[in-house]
This record gives sequence, structure tokens and C-alpha cells, in this order.
Amino acid sequence: MTLASELSRTDSAPSLHQRILGDIEGRILSGEWPPGYRIPFEMELAAHYDCSRMTVNKALSQLAKSGLIERRKRSGSFVTQPHAQSAVLEIRDIKAEVQSLGMVYDYELLKREQRRANGEERERLDLKAGAIVLTVECRHFAGKKPFCLEERLINLAAVPEASAQSFDTTAPGPWLLER
Repeated sequence: MTLASELSRTDSAPSLHQRILGDIEGRILSGEWPPGYRIPFEMELAAHYDCSRMTVNKALSQLAKSGLIERRKRSGSFVTQPHAQSAVLEIRDIKAEVQSLGMVYDYELLKREQRRANGEERERLDLKAGAIVLTVECRHFAGKKPFCLEERLINLAAVPEASAQSFDTTAPGPWLLER
């Protein structure tokens, strides 16, 4: 279960707790707050959002439960190292996440490129020299606001039918989930 699916599905405008959760999660996922970064203390965040410390505590507790942060007594909360060390990662259905928040979903393809994998990609995906990959970059929207930037690298030896898919109207995540 994702953090987004745990949030209230009835309100169209996010609650303050949801906003705090989304802001912090966004900074972590974007890399603005890298692994090891100490998140501001609860009192600092409460002052920033003009809310009670308990509202901030609730959001941080959810982030800790999901594994995005680690809470240490008297030291603060820190962004954790990603657990996945393999080239195969969980594919999330971002459209379903946005819709679970009761918001209108939209999608925009930014880039689609078929090419030879570079050295780093070959190493990361354990590919042979000359392997062909498909790079897809797209933006997902919640309402009219950007929600997520997806950068997908598809090994065409593993999923050859992806080379014929335009991804103009369908994001690569759900398309791959169907296969």
C-alpha cells in the first residue's frame, strides 16, 4: 500500500497533514533531500506549516512506516538509503495513485528514444555490449499540477514489443504492468 492510497479519498483539497506528507515525500523522491539528510525537527516543521507538532508527527510517522525516513531519538529524522539494489524495481501505477486521492489524472510524454545502452546502463541492467534500450520520460499530473516525473529505461531484449509502443497516451508503468 502506498502513502497516497492511505490518504483520505473523500476530500478534493488535501488536508494539512496530506500536504506535509506530500511535500516531504516529494523532496525525498526528487533527490532534494538525499539519503542521510536530516529532516527539520518536528517543531521547525510545525512552525513552517503553522500547525501543531502532532500533525507533523503523524506525517513523519507515516514516512517512517513506509521506510522513506528513519527516526532516531534525540537525533531527529533522516532520509533512508533506498532498499532496492537491483535493476528490477516495483512498477507503480501512478494514475491509480492520483485517482485514489480523488484528483483528475493527466499524462504527458516528454521523450521517447530507442538507442544503444551506455556503459552505466549496461552495468546496472547487466546488459551485453550493443544492447538496445528504450528511454521514456513522461510527466504525470494530479489536477493540473505536476505530480511525478517518470524516467523509464526498458530493456528491449526483455520486452521487445515496447519498441512498437508510442507511449503517446499510455504511460510506460501501466503498460509494463500488463505484460
